[in-house]
Amino acid sequence: MVVPALLLIIVFQYIPMYGVLLGFQDYSLFKGFLDSPWVGLKHFEAFFNDPDFNRVIRNTIVISFLKFFIGFPAPIILALMLNEVSKLAFKRVIQTVSYLPHFMSWVIVAGMVSSMLSTDNGSINMLLQQLNLIDEPISFLSLPEYFWSILVVTDVWKSIGFGSIIYLAAIAGVNPQMYEAAAIDGASKFKMTYLITIPSIMPVIIIFMILAIGNLLSAGFEDILLLANAGIREVSDVIDVYVYRIGIENQRFSYATAIGLFKAIISVALLTIANLAARKSGNSLW
Repeated sequence: MVVPALLLIIVFQYIPMYGVLLGFQDYSLFKGFLDSPWVGLKHFEAFFNDPDFNRVIRNTIVISFLKFFIGFPAPIILALMLNEVSKLAFKRVIQTVSYLPHFMSWVIVAGMVSSMLSTDNGSINMLLQQLNLIDEPISFLSLPEYFWSILVVTDVWKSIGFGSIIYLAAIAGVNPQMYEAAAIDGASKFKMTYLITIPSIMPVIIIFMILAIGNLLSAGFEDILLLANAGIREVSDVIDVYVYRIGIENQRFSYATAIGLFKAIISVALLTIANLAARKSGNSLW
């Protein structure tokens, strides 16, 4: 079993890494990899001088930080809340409802969101009109000022339930005698959560925080590609979507590879810095 596993890792993980060399070439499908000319850092310099550079980096950072600061603690909060639910049947219902969105593809989720926000009998617009909060339907997905909020809320809704599974498992491993001792001392539920539960699951939180920081430049791809449109590109263009549009649609393979390599280098640097900082607490990946 070891040899086939190693072969799979080499074939699908390591050999494709040679593709990053395209970022240092003017790659042509007709000339191939061996005959395409080497151009050094030409594509990296072109990206840094690109008029779209500031917009793409700004959107990537803003969306990534919004997803991190809102989306990362959300599963932890849900797990802590579910842990306090005493009625098992109600707890299972909430867990099932919160897990379901994770198993839906982004195509389905984007279709649901688009339908709900539609100006033509969209449920959100109808509700706002019924409450007399608006007079005319609002085209939410066509207005840049609403896009980031819609994207973050949708992402949290889709991932919060499944993400809470790990933290619920960590909470289940906390020694119940600690809660019993705290109850005897007269500690409230909030104090038990703050002084026992959270410190006990902190190693798990730190590990996943390190991984989340390493993925900070991964602001999203499928969700943005499906929810955004050309009219709001000013706030929706992130590195992954930009690479797709430039590399696949415009067939600038070397330029897109250079951008992807730039993102990978920054991600590794962030992961290393986060791991070094976490090591001081005694919890790190390496």
